[in-house]
Amino acid sequence: MTDAIDVRCEPTGDAWTCFVTVSGGGSETHHAVTVSASDLARLAPNGEHPDDLVRRSFAFLLGRESKASILERFDLPEIGRYFPDYESAITRGR
Repeated sequence: MTDAIDVRCEPTGDAWTCFVTVSGGGSETHHAVTVSASDLARLAPNGEHPDDLVRRSFAFLLGRESKASILERFDLPEIGRYFPDYESAITRGR
């Protein structure tokens, strides 16, 4: 069974705050992720919208840990602190 990932991003100055709901298996988790313009340009330089990048990033995380283990609030690059292969994996996956 796979978890459903719902992402809604709102611009906040020079960044976006993305609200993520991960649901499946009878439970759901809620997260707030900040994506700066420079992070978006580095991780998705082909004009990808931040909600697509965040959705792919959560798919990456869910391949490595349960939804309950994902931080409730974080800046997108923090994923790389816990999973050093994140940036190379996410840029390859474009």
